[in-house]
Amino acid sequence: MNLHSIRRRGVAAAAVLALSVSLAACGGEDDEPTTNGTDNSSESSDTGMGDNETDAGADVFGDACSEVPADGAGSFNGMVQDPVATAASNNPLLSNLVAAVGAIDGLADTLNTSEALTVFAPYNPAFEEIPADMLNDLVKEAGEKGQDSTLFKILGHHVLAENDQVDDVAGDKDTLVGDSLTIEGDENGMTVSDGTVTANVLCGNIPTANATVYVIDKVLTGVK
Repeated sequence: MNLHSIRRRGVAAAAVLALSVSLAACGGEDDEPTTNGTDNSSESSDTGMGDNETDAGADVFGDACSEVPADGAGSFNGMVQDPVATAASNNPLLSNLVAAVGAIDGLADTLNTSEALTVFAPYNPAFEEIPADMLNDLVKEAGEKGQDSTLFKILGHHVLAENDQVDDVAGDKDTLVGDSLTIEGDENGMTVSDGTVTANVLCGNIPTANATVYVIDKVLTGVK
């Protein structure tokens, strides 16, 4: 499989449909990312902020932050109460990423139980740039090989084993799969590069219970 073939194409609807159909074939109810390995603690966030709570969205940055719900489990104050895989499942910008994580048995549990992570999370249109046939192949292989699959390597390429907020995240950082990313900029504009693909941060410094999330506009393939 040649990951260099990933290019912007007019296949958005086909890619999303292919991802949904493939995931249905690869797993059952146990693969649902909203409940996999969690205690569904997001239920407690549905009531919104209490009088003594701080604003978890006070230090986020980026134009896409306005697309995050103002209250409920998918809000900044809701996401901060949940570990990262559960928090992402409640974010409307990340449903395709959550589906990809759910295709790999045990990955949501791994993310949720890790002590400290930084996640560069491609938003939905980034996955829609991947040709439908390639996306099908990635998901099919993930169902067969799990954490030995190419999809796992791609997703792990977006994660650091440290919880870096905006003041600490810039620089060359090692990923969970042993390669590196270069993060440049600050809350006034930030990019993430793997040497082949450079992504812009659309909404950054999002806190969850065990991670900081930066929503980005491209899937980083990890290919040099």
